[in-house]
Amino acid sequence: MPASNTQQQPRRRFSPVRCVATCLLALIVVVGLAVLITWLVINPKKWVYTLESGSLQNFNLTNNHLNATFDFVLRAHNPNRRLSVYYDYIESTVTYEDQTIAFNTLDPFFQPHTNVSRVKSKLVALNLAMSPSTSKDLMIEKTSREIQVDVHYKTRIRLKVGRWKSSRRTLRIVCYSVTVQLSRYKHFDKVPCETEL
Repeated sequence: MPASNTQQQPRRRFSPVRCVATCLLALIVVVGLAVLITWLVINPKKWVYTLESGSLQNFNLTNNHLNATFDFVLRAHNPNRRLSVYYDYIESTVTYEDQTIAFNTLDPFFQPHTNVSRVKSKLVALNLAMSPSTSKDLMIEKTSREIQVDVHYKTRIRLKVGRWKSSRRTLRIVCYSVTVQLSRYKHFDKVPCETEL
């Protein structure tokens, strides 16, 4: 009987490593597509924060101890059509030359999509001890009837899209070089604020 010239093809052996790698690659592609589609549908836009008004009353600086009341209104603009925000916890702080001079905790609130909200804060410095050099600089600024401070907001937020809610994240809002007048009747220049999420 003549020998057959046809050679049998070697069988490919099952490779678990190759199978796992293929599954992982497919999973990465699916997740990537899901994230891309979600991003395109939501089309997230950056929130815009502006310090809309600010005033200073009851200013008194004696023996390096400060008493003062600061009032601010922060304009929060959420331009997103599908993204809403829960502000669960908000701290507001006024600093002068990197020293905290007033602090307050604000009420939480919910901001729906395509919405403008105004956050009012009243911060009181009560017999606050200041360093002699900072106190001296503050007294010099007082003679010009205006004082320049930084206003900080630290908040814990959750994002909401439809029924889905994210975990809490920390959002910091800083409004630099805010000029407040000792006279409440003077014009206030709006200050755009920077954000860090």
